[in-house]
Amino acid sequence: MLAPDAERTTTVVIGAGMPGLAVASELSRRGVDAIVVSGLNGRALGLPGSSPRTGTLGRCDRPDAASLQERNEILRHLRNYAASHHLDVRTTTPAVRLDRLAHQLPVAEMVWAIHTEHGVLLADNIVLTRCGQSQLRRMLGELGIAIGHNLTAVLRAMGMYLVGVGELVSPSPKEVLRQAKVVGQAISAKVHPDNVHQALTGSFPAVQALA
Repeated sequence: MLAPDAERTTTVVIGAGMPGLAVASELSRRGVDAIVVSGLNGRALGLPGSSPRTGTLGRCDRPDAASLQERNEILRHLRNYAASHHLDVRTTTPAVRLDRLAHQLPVAEMVWAIHTEHGVLLADNIVLTRCGQSQLRRMLGELGIAIGHNLTAVLRAMGMYLVGVGELVSPSPKEVLRQAKVVGQAISAKVHPDNVHQALTGSFPAVQALA
């Protein structure tokens, strides 16, 4: 039974690093409301050594100096965009459990329930960022989802999107922005089906200065 004061939003982005802020900025530009939480508490998935505060799951790569500088510059732009556009970024609020359930809002529909230490968020879509292949497999297994060739289509039908997830090494900053843009387009097309053409055009606003 969900708490009566559960918050409702269109999308919850899990991860407040560069991928998460890139998705949130893209959604904001397209008029889609979203809440960003700091990450996914690894202990909820039975993963040892994950921080319950940040929810950051380890990666095996180390970016070179040029890539790190580019990433930091993009992150600075994204943080400025988030602040100036008052994006709802909750850097100290990790998700501790994900559920997929039917709820009356106001008619029966399947939504995601993202449980946090501070309450429950209800969302039509979730965007997962920054976890590796083993973590992804375990999380999907907990949700009863098998990894296959059509995984992306299956997840999108359920309202789950991945940015920078499942890679053996972290994608480049430009690849992260590309993935964020694709996810933003897909969610926007669902939320605003009459504006599909507009959703498929335009440039990323927070990093125009880097072009």
